[in-house]
Amino acid sequence: MATQLHRRRLLLQSIAGSLALPALPSLAESQIGTRAAVRTAHGAGQGAHRFVAIGNLLGFQRNQFFPETPGPEFEATTLLKPLAANREHMTIYRGLDHGIRGGHFAVHTFLSGVLHHESKLRPEGNVTIDQYIADEVGTQTRFASLTVGSEGGIHGGCQLSWTKSGVRVPPITGPAELFEKLFVTESQERLDQKVKANALHASILDTVNDEARSLARRVNHEDKQKLDEYLTSIHDVEKRLDARRRWADQPKPAAPFEQPANTNTVEDLPLLYELIALALQTDSTRVATLEIGGCFLPQHLGIDKSYHGLSHHGNDDQAIADLITLETYQIEQFGKFLTRLSEIPDGEQTLLDSTAVLFGSGIGDANSHKNSDLPIILAGGGYGTGRFKQVPAEGLNKVPLCNLFVDIAQRMGVHAPSFGTATGQFA
Repeated sequence: MATQLHRRRLLLQSIAGSLALPALPSLAESQIGTRAAVRTAHGAGQGAHRFVAIGNLLGFQRNQFFPETPGPEFEATTLLKPLAANREHMTIYRGLDHGIRGGHFAVHTFLSGVLHHESKLRPEGNVTIDQYIADEVGTQTRFASLTVGSEGGIHGGCQLSWTKSGVRVPPITGPAELFEKLFVTESQERLDQKVKANALHASILDTVNDEARSLARRVNHEDKQKLDEYLTSIHDVEKRLDARRRWADQPKPAAPFEQPANTNTVEDLPLLYELIALALQTDSTRVATLEIGGCFLPQHLGIDKSYHGLSHHGNDDQAIADLITLETYQIEQFGKFLTRLSEIPDGEQTLLDSTAVLFGSGIGDANSHKNSDLPIILAGGGYGTGRFKQVPAEGLNKVPLCNLFVDIAQRMGVHAPSFGTATGQFA
């Protein structure tokens, strides 16, 4: 029996990570041997809430980023000038962070507020807000979420997205792969293989469910709680598997252009944004993330220096000027992405109206390794106030960034009484 369970768990890892049965002390001395219709009509997903998060690994020059004047009369700082056309579609926040330290090695907390090595102490680990939302709304689209980034960088690749089980979501690493995922239909042979694999996984899940429920009748109250958590994780896998089966024989949207080739992260950035916009427009997903860093090389903008090295500028004027060049380019592309979304109809509104777009970084000052006072912009999706909001950065009235994440989740229709280190909903 134990060997059979082990084999089944190995097979399930391909769709859910580890589903290892929890340790059950009360049995330590015993031998433990309705599918929703797939919407294919034109305009499917019209008016649905969507969420996109863009994270930068090395932050921005805060004195060139944040305005001085709160409210609608905020100044167009050096780094905000590229966003002038979308000024009324966004809100800028200052004073928000997660109250943690770790420098570059805490950047992965940007969307969670929780350090990975502390995640085992929390019921939902260091799940990021994109995956938290995707767990609830992801079965409505072909892809529960899309994570885009690179596998290079100072901390071992894209770490923007994490699951409830503490597993890093590996990124789609270039426009060629993202295009293929969105628009290229696999061969019939490959599709048949997936159908068989889905059927096998479903059979395994049924068996694991039966065995876990059988154990539930033989354990004490404490272990019953552990088994309930285990069954909940199985249910989450069942939802994802059901979605996979529903989409297995459905054609992908028609490709809008020829499959692109990967060049480099700098030159590919506009195309990655375009493909994310198309993913939202075709309702292929309603949740996406993009991490900028790692392989974002200054050389492709004519700066023959290390990005990481520049971030530790030591107040050197030339290094700061080079960083402004890099950061301006990134913000220009973000601005063009907002404009693109505002040009795409979505029922009676635009795609930007229905998409909350978060832009910022998990590091506030890379030069001094501070993870406080993070640069945060929220655009579209009801956040287009045209204002600069500054909140207390410390003291009893300090507002955690996760409070804003609670607000984002609830606007997405996800019941979120709390999230991460939130103390309430952002007001």
